[in-house]
Formats: sequence, structure tokens, C-alpha cells
Amino acid sequence: MARNVKQSENRSPTPDDEDVRDSPVRDELTLREIINIKLVESGEKENLMELVRDRLVESGWKDEMRIACREHVKKKGRKDVTVDELIRVITPKGRASVPDDVKEELLNRIQNFIRSAAL
Repeated sequence: MARNVKQSENRSPTPDDEDVRDSPVRDELTLREIINIKLVESGEKENLMELVRDRLVESGWKDEMRIACREHVKKKGRKDVTVDELIRVITPKGRASVPDDVKEELLNRIQNFIRSAAL
């Protein structure tokens, strides 16, 4: 089943191995960077992103965020709200309201990946 997934424009792209290796800023990668590179190379990062999207929809989180956005727009007026403002206002609420079971499942999947990759 193909999905039409919109990529985030707010996040910086994952650095290519060459970009990181040739970086004059530092010689060593952090453990977080190594894990991220391995997740991307294996395709597991996209699997985890899909898992989180699905769980957030199932839990009703996505609908809650949609309602919060609509309420903010209604309160401020459609013409007086920018996308940047909406992101700034809603992001903290969104992050704080991710269900604990979704966070736990994601953490378990990442830990299992690290164990299986022997990182």
C-alpha cells in the first residue's frame, strides 16, 4: 500500500557519510549520530516514522492537534495567523501530549535495533 507522505521541511536532512567524515568541525561522531546513520541506512528510520504516524492517528492525537489548530485560528482570526505562528504555538502542546505508550513502543524498537546492530 503506497502512502503519500509529506516530508518535514523544518528538519535538517540527515548528513551523508561523506559530509560528516569531511567535516572540519570535528573528527568524531556522537553515538546519537551513529545510530541515526544506521537507522537511515537500514531503512528502519522510515519504518519507525510510519509506526509513530500510525500510532498517533490510532490514539486520536492527530485529531486533537487538528482541533487545537482550528481553535487557535478561530480565536486569532484566519487572516491573522501564520503557519510559523501556528507551529510555534501548537508544537509544545503536541510534544507534551504524545501518549506514553507510543513513546515507550518507539523507545523499545530503537533499543532492539541498537542491540541487533551491535552498536
